[in-house]
Amino acid sequence: MQKKVVEVNLESEMPTVDVAIQKMKNSLTTYKRQGYRAVILIHGYGSTGVGGSIKAAVTKCLAESSMKGIVRTFAVGEQWTSRKKELVGMCKALENYEHKIANNYGVSVVILR
Repeated sequence: MQKKVVEVNLESEMPTVDVAIQKMKNSLTTYKRQGYRAVILIHGYGSTGVGGSIKAAVTKCLAESSMKGIVRTFAVGEQWTSRKKELVGMCKALENYEHKIANNYGVSVVILR
């Protein structure tokens, strides 16, 4: 049976951006290898009100071509409402995480290849 969804907290222990990105890359690689379908990245929103540096770096990194072998697609929290049907279509178990994702700009949802 395929494992469905796992959460990864990138902001615990208040890491630097580089440490958080390395943790994200390691986690995505590991969970893909273990057969997970989706990863919910908890990166926080930042105290500025416009998105923090970890969130910005996560979004930038996920979009890079070097991640194409691991990441099928992803959506930041503010895209959840408009992309929910598409993402749940790829991983039905995400429905169980609706309460954690909806209106939460401090998370990103990653669908693994």
